[in-house]
Amino acid sequence: MDNEQHREFPSGLRILIVDDHAMLRECLSRIVAKKYPEAVLGQAADASQALEQIEEHPWQVVLLDIFMPGRSGLDILKEIKLLQPETRIIVFSGHPEEHYVLRVLKAGAAGYLNKEKASTEVIAAIRKVMSGGRYVSANLTDTLVAALEKPVAIALHDTLSGREYQIMRMIAAGKSVKEISSDLKLSVKTISTYRTRLLVKLNLQSNAEIMRYALRENLIE
Repeated sequence: MDNEQHREFPSGLRILIVDDHAMLRECLSRIVAKKYPEAVLGQAADASQALEQIEEHPWQVVLLDIFMPGRSGLDILKEIKLLQPETRIIVFSGHPEEHYVLRVLKAGAAGYLNKEKASTEVIAAIRKVMSGGRYVSANLTDTLVAALEKPVAIALHDTLSGREYQIMRMIAAGKSVKEISSDLKLSVKTISTYRTRLLVKLNLQSNAEIMRYALRENLIE
């Protein structure tokens, strides 16, 4: 490790990569290992594996996929912060929309990466969060971070879990329960259960009302 790396991080830097795609985990591991060869790197394929590793070992940085089969990264983000408050969590996702960025940063994440840019930006993101800052992909403006400091009323959709919020937006985009089931690799029964929960929380009755709500709240394009 060179002098710059010594100044940046302690020699015992530990980074956990959580994503259900093995190829992406390996890609990010290679990139991080090349830059920080003395870092200890861990991998987890889902939320359960991630929580097991977090309970067993301290991690300075967790790279966390926001949406995975089963419990999503957004669902366990707060649990990770409770187990290891000092851990810096960088969420990554294929969704670049500012709604997701604000949601994960408000939930306690220190950074947000678009998956398409993860391989080129992951080192910059780690460096930024380890220095105490917050990181968002370059195409997202600084106004997103500034918006976190503004007091706002709690909207009904802010009460949804990460998975409920995702399914709400997919329904609002016109997808059927069967299509969502296929996309998320969850059973139709599970998707229907999430749909029922989000309808109750939003005080809505149908998919059409979900669409109108999402349009009114600017949650979809």
